[in-house]
Amino acid sequence: MDQESIVYGCIKDGSPLLGNAERIRINREAMLSLPHADEWPFLSQEMFSIPQIEMPTSSYQTEVMHFGASYKAVEYEWDQWIAQFESLLSKMYWVSATVHLETELSGTHTFTWESQSSYHKPGSGDMRVRCEWSHEGSLSF
Repeated sequence: MDQESIVYGCIKDGSPLLGNAERIRINREAMLSLPHADEWPFLSQEMFSIPQIEMPTSSYQTEVMHFGASYKAVEYEWDQWIAQFESLLSKMYWVSATVHLETELSGTHTFTWESQSSYHKPGSGDMRVRCEWSHEGSLSF
């Protein structure tokens, strides 16, 4: 059986009700600029919950854009996946982003990006990333 990897997470931005709706439009355009899944990219439009242009009434204080996908052993090409994700983040407004990578052999890795200021502005380059690793399971006797 092939080694499956699951990648999921979310990108968080300030509520559009508290700021500029232009942020939603820019974030939406960044995600819509991704290729479609049938082109086999690491990141595709279909894996993201792309925000709607209309002002949401369900957001409280944070705009949450979630994503997820299943891959065949993506951890062996993880540097490329991260590079594409950071390229996407560089085009967006956000406060933080979290990516979970679940692998069959090497456990779960959590990557967190945080803006060095109150939020990331497209093209500003002010990103910090932190990685945490955990392994769940038990030994059989």
